[in-house]
Amino acid sequence: MYTYICENSIDGILTGVYCAYADRHPRRDIHLTIQQPDNMSLFTQYIPVETDTVKAARVAHTLKTRFGQDFYETIYQAAMSGDVPGKSTMDKADAIYETIALALFSGNGTKTLLSLGEPCVYRVFELCRATGREAMHLLGFIRFQELENGILFSEIHPNHHVLPMLGEHFSDRLPEENFMIYDANRDLALLHPAGEHFFLADADTLNLSATRQFSANEKQFQDLWVTFFHSITIDARKNPDLQSQMIPKRFQRDTVEFQAS
Repeated sequence: MYTYICENSIDGILTGVYCAYADRHPRRDIHLTIQQPDNMSLFTQYIPVETDTVKAARVAHTLKTRFGQDFYETIYQAAMSGDVPGKSTMDKADAIYETIALALFSGNGTKTLLSLGEPCVYRVFELCRATGREAMHLLGFIRFQELENGILFSEIHPNHHVLPMLGEHFSDRLPEENFMIYDANRDLALLHPAGEHFFLADADTLNLSATRQFSANEKQFQDLWVTFFHSITIDARKNPDLQSQMIPKRFQRDTVEFQAS
């Protein structure tokens, strides 16, 4: 048995897929994981995989050209999934590898993704759906706040690595704005200079106190919005359960109207 230990990223997992095929071991003897197993098997060889963007790009190109953009996007979103309460994603690299192997064997990516009776395909479907659903939620719940320096800033706490998907959306919506989205769970920032494409950067040196220094206009609009939010509230009709269905509690911490409640 051969277990490839990959970095928990799309490039890391696709590099693991590349190495697994390059080493030409029997498919049934290959497994991929995103972290060192707690219990190591005596008859398994553990192979650390160093992330290589060139190798990952070659795998991505193969998936796109042979199976189409939709197949690749499914794999991509599954790789971006993170742990949620009660369910780990340690198995995602293995599920992605097995799904890719099935597609290569059948020669049909669309048919493979419809084969939900295959445990690996169903797992990829679950992971992809979870990531996509959270990204869609954040497109509606995210709040930008104008800082003193004019930058639009938003802080989020997502379960999944959705910054690239948010970046594509908001770069199209706000092409001439300088904005930043900070993923506090991953200490990662999405930066978009006006008129340019966005990029991701480590945020370990981000001055969080500066992100609380709002412009005069921002303070005024926040006060107006919070006043409106409370003015339309009818105490006799408060329904916290329904409210939490519309805006889940884990998103409420990043919305100004709930912070002021």
